[in-house]
Amino acid sequence: MTPIHSTAFLDQPTRILFFTGKGGVGKTSLACATAIELARRNKRVLLVSTDPASNLDEVLGVPLSSEPTPVPGVPQLAALNIDPEAAARRYRERVVGPYRGILPDSAIASMEEQLSGACTVEIAAFDEFTKLLGDAEATAAFDHILFDTAPTGHTLRLLKLPAAWTGFMAENTTGTSCLGPLSGLEAQRSLYEASLQALTQPHTTTLLLVSRPERSALNEAERTRAELAGMGVGNQRLLINGIFTAQDPGDASACALQQRGQAALAAMPRGLSLLPCTRIPLLPFAPMGVRNLAALLARHPHSTAGEIGAAPSLPASLSLAELIDEIETAGHGVVMTMGKGGVGKTTLASAIAVALAQRGHAVHLTTTDPAAHLSATVGAGVPNLTLSRIDPAAETRRYTETVLAASSPQLDAQGMALLEEDLRSPCTEEIAVFSAFAQEVAAGEHGFVVLDTAPTGHTILLLDAAEAYHRDVARNASDLPEPVRQLLPRLRDPRFTRVLLVTLPEATPVHEAARLQGDLQRAGITPFAWIVNQSFARGAFTDPVLAERGLRESPFLSEVVREHAQRTAVVAWQPAEPVGAAALLRLAGQTAAELARS
Repeated sequence: MTPIHSTAFLDQPTRILFFTGKGGVGKTSLACATAIELARRNKRVLLVSTDPASNLDEVLGVPLSSEPTPVPGVPQLAALNIDPEAAARRYRERVVGPYRGILPDSAIASMEEQLSGACTVEIAAFDEFTKLLGDAEATAAFDHILFDTAPTGHTLRLLKLPAAWTGFMAENTTGTSCLGPLSGLEAQRSLYEASLQALTQPHTTTLLLVSRPERSALNEAERTRAELAGMGVGNQRLLINGIFTAQDPGDASACALQQRGQAALAAMPRGLSLLPCTRIPLLPFAPMGVRNLAALLARHPHSTAGEIGAAPSLPASLSLAELIDEIETAGHGVVMTMGKGGVGKTTLASAIAVALAQRGHAVHLTTTDPAAHLSATVGAGVPNLTLSRIDPAAETRRYTETVLAASSPQLDAQGMALLEEDLRSPCTEEIAVFSAFAQEVAAGEHGFVVLDTAPTGHTILLLDAAEAYHRDVARNASDLPEPVRQLLPRLRDPRFTRVLLVTLPEATPVHEAARLQGDLQRAGITPFAWIVNQSFARGAFTDPVLAERGLRESPFLSEVVREHAQRTAVVAWQPAEPVGAAALLRLAGQTAAELARS
């Protein structure tokens, strides 16, 4: 591995740099730090976020739009957010606009409704992405384009779409799709092909896999490495963020954190270990703002200890065990963990599920996150607990087979061929995943269903789909499955569904959770509680880096308790990695022996 603080990966950078990885590993911070470093080397740099829940504005300290905006204090650097909703509005108008004044208003309204789903949002944002990736003229003013992407599962789908849509257009014979006339997409074919070519040219694009020295993050990085290598994206590098070295040998918890990191790195998957690698240390402060971001890649980061006053008193909160007590009183229903990637949704969902199962309840734990692997977190053989994953590929196959079987009695051979062609559209996956999600929620009528959801942006698209389907049901008594028909009413029923917003005691996760809460409330869904995870303030650290991080948590803990949450649980950072049923029970504040006595 290269030494800590090395910027060797920027000595001969390609024009396009992609930052991807598991949620919460520091993609945005490192993309920003890299952009600042390149700009200071007198390169003209454009930094782009493709994350539907982008926090680039907050990290850089400048309001952004869908157009390049100069970053104050960093000449040569501009940044933009791809706004999926704004892109969808432009896309709809591009498709519908030519027919205004020609077709009846009812036909125009029908077209607009057809283009109102999450699939249109995805393809519209994808159009913006491919323009920046594949159209050299659109970015001719810049030497380097840096993409700060959404968490891995969403990014893999984004990077696969050039091939998926190119193939669909090549095979489609009807001239239509769920996105309207294919003539509107046909003009994009060359752009999609150019994007695919740019992704696979090593002299043009470098994929920077960002990870932390944690088993799950490194395993996710390896899965991403292998999948993208299979697509022809071969120029890859590894950035390991947050390497911690204990400075106080008497701080047992700090030494445990260091040992966890060392053990994870020692067990790194072989494919990942062969990549060129740069390691970045854990800083005692969050890298927010240009000065702190630049410290990520600095050889000697500046000290900020003098910026902190005396330790303030911490606001009152629940333990995770007390929160589970409240959830248990319902006897059944749905528990959903939501929040920014990397805040610990999967771990906390697993801990809640294992604790409820240990108390004798029938519990089903599932996930909508394409990158989540519940079995690796929970282990096997937990009584009363079943696990599943909403697998987009499997659900798409199942949905397609169901639709074809139901339609075959009514359609001739030509009709079936046209239907099969339509079902090959990438949009089919959205409908299939949504239907599976509705089925999982319905199972909460007969026991506890704990749903670990995908990172924020992906989850919002799923909930937007729920609203769109619900509007269709309210307007049209169509033959929809009962779970789909009842999905939004169930999500809106606080006696049936308990939404838990998971965050870390830091600015970006807290503010993103607050924005998500606003989105949920506008959809008629009120979160049951907030969980502040991995709190150093709840520990007794003497190590200077961890102690400083704990002191810096206070304003964010106070903000959650006093401004956002109906009830708040705070979970301290755990010296032992919370993997396996026993460790998850400890995280939940319970042991098997204690529960057996209760």
